Amino acid sequence: MDYNSNRKKLKLPEYGRNIHKMVDYVVSIEDREERNRAANQIIEIMGNMYPYLRDVSDFRHKLWDHIAIMSDFKLDIDYPYDPPRPETFLEKPKSVPYDHTPIKYRHYGKLVEKMIEQASQYEDGTPEKKQLIQMLANQMKKSFVVWNKETVNDDKILKDLEELSEGSLKIEEAPRLADARDILRTGGSSNKKKSKGANRKHK
Repeated sequence: MDYNSNRKKLKLPEYGRNIHKMVDYVVSIEDREERNRAANQIIEIMGNMYPYLRDVSDFRHKLWDHIAIMSDFKLDIDYPYDPPRPETFLEKPKSVPYDHTPIKYRHYGKLVEKMIEQASQYEDGTPEKKQLIQMLANQMKKSFVVWNKETVNDDKILKDLEELSEGSLKIEEAPRLADARDILRTGGSSNKKKSKGANRKHK
């Protein structure tokens, strides 16, 4: 039996083995004009495989790049675009910068800390700042309850908000926060639905 595991590894598996064989054949054609014609025909076939991408910017450019890659950069034709360089694929990817700044309370997360920092810049007493404090306090309570799977007193949330804002988000009038039991109940019901759906699939 001729298994795929015993065959040549495909450069771009999404095009299939037949397209790779076509590209290999075009590389072996001696006449340059004939190679150009054959390469253009393969490009048309490749494009027909993904008709929904025809209107995507640089789609055909990518097809020509792909045919160069599939030929292991051995296809000598008149490319309509500058083909990619083999060295490009040997370069190590650039490291992704990660934010390693510590988070004071992990259950609130870094995003909440950034939101608090932005809210602190609003002028005191404005409706916008009061609304932001309400939204932040509710989000913090939800994050706390979901993380710890337990209820929490509103005073604790408001105290943490004031601490994280270094006193700039003081609560003059305690806002009404979401009920912790409702948060837990909502989370629990969604998990139950997921588990029921999973059970039905296994039946």
